[in-house]
Amino acid sequence: MNTNLFTSRRAFVSQACGGVGALALGAMLDSNANEDANRSGLPHFKPSARRVIYLFMSGGPSHIDLFDYKPVLEQKHGEELPPSVRGDQRLTGMTSGQTSFPVCGGIGKFERHGECGTWISDLLPHTSKIADDIAVIHSMHTEAINHDPGITFINTGSQVPGHPSAGAWASYGLGSANQNMPSYVVLLSQGNGKNPGQPIFSRLWGSGYLPSSHQGVMLRSSGDPVLYLNDPPGITRKNRRGQLDDLAALNRLKFQASGDPEIETRIAQYEMAFRMQAAAPEIADLSDEPDSTFDLYGEDARQPGTYAFNCLMARRMAERDVRFIQLFHRGWDQHVNLQPHLRAQCKDTDQPSAALVTDLKNRKLLDDTLVIWGGEFGRTAYSQGALGSGRDHHGRCFSMWMAGGGVRGGLSYGVTDEFAYNIAENPVHIRDLNATMLHCLGIDHQRFSYRFQGLDQRLTGVEPAHVVKDLLATS
Repeated sequence: MNTNLFTSRRAFVSQACGGVGALALGAMLDSNANEDANRSGLPHFKPSARRVIYLFMSGGPSHIDLFDYKPVLEQKHGEELPPSVRGDQRLTGMTSGQTSFPVCGGIGKFERHGECGTWISDLLPHTSKIADDIAVIHSMHTEAINHDPGITFINTGSQVPGHPSAGAWASYGLGSANQNMPSYVVLLSQGNGKNPGQPIFSRLWGSGYLPSSHQGVMLRSSGDPVLYLNDPPGITRKNRRGQLDDLAALNRLKFQASGDPEIETRIAQYEMAFRMQAAAPEIADLSDEPDSTFDLYGEDARQPGTYAFNCLMARRMAERDVRFIQLFHRGWDQHVNLQPHLRAQCKDTDQPSAALVTDLKNRKLLDDTLVIWGGEFGRTAYSQGALGSGRDHHGRCFSMWMAGGGVRGGLSYGVTDEFAYNIAENPVHIRDLNATMLHCLGIDHQRFSYRFQGLDQRLTGVEPAHVVKDLLATS
């Protein structure tokens, strides 16, 4: 039998009849009922966060130069990294041929900040001011050593493309709190340094095998926030409303004939687009923001497409209860020219990131907004190429921070060895990070799944993952 692999289960059932068809119908209805039951109990418990703002630093920020202070790196600058520290680590093709691995000291100066005394580099002077509001995790780790599998892994829970993104999972489980905006919105920006960074693919905010209505909607950096947002000349809102009503009626007839669930998604997306025609331009219009806002975020916040502008947009969307807001900022892949490129990235992102946390706090939104900052991995303690030129990818340990949404501020969690190369205490895998994020949203990651290809698929996968309760204000 020539089976169309893209035919939905409901479409198949609608065409089945008698005997085997009836058995298939019963089995599939049971499966759908299980999926619906799986969602109906959400949230599983009272959430500490209503929404997530994920500040994703694409390329792998250097934990060594920003958050993980290790005086021995300065003391042993230029000396060979002990083989016992490096061990049998799998290296990327960029350093696997090196015969020497000289230790490279940090390029910034570290000091303790806040009442908590968190060590933060002077490359991040604004982040230093919110030290008491953030929990810095030093012991993040991942198996991925290259960008595409690394970014795919941390954003979807698998190194293999095709799985739903974290934002899509949140949308699927909790839905939208603002019917005029998508539950998952994505904004992109590019660093001002010379390093263009790794490419960003739309599958990173895709819905995978979840219904496509849960995929992220990317807002554009110039012009209309969304393509074709405005109606053609001569088309009034009343005209458009009538067109959509007629189109929906035709689509419902098609759905009754085929049972394809994507038709329902299409109807919902047309309706969402209609409502967004009024909501999205209003969010992107900063004319109501006072000068004090731009003093806080920096003048770049006036310029669409910049990271600062996107951070301000994130706050405006949080005010309007968008469920999951993700910013991707490219340019953190410092294999060469470490000092100028890293400084440029910090200049672009430090003030807006800290401003976002401060702004949310001042507006009483931080308590129920979970903010996450970090990339797909860290950087090596040894130099790639000439001493001080750059750092290679490092997944054995790296740093991220979280704030708000039930997270304990002023916390430094996890410990690495004296070279910031291996984890010494309290490892946190990226699966644990995702489990903790879902927990803050009121979701038990072990009970939150979607049946696909005969498996109960999860954001945290099938390997062990746990909520890092020490990061939470209340366990």
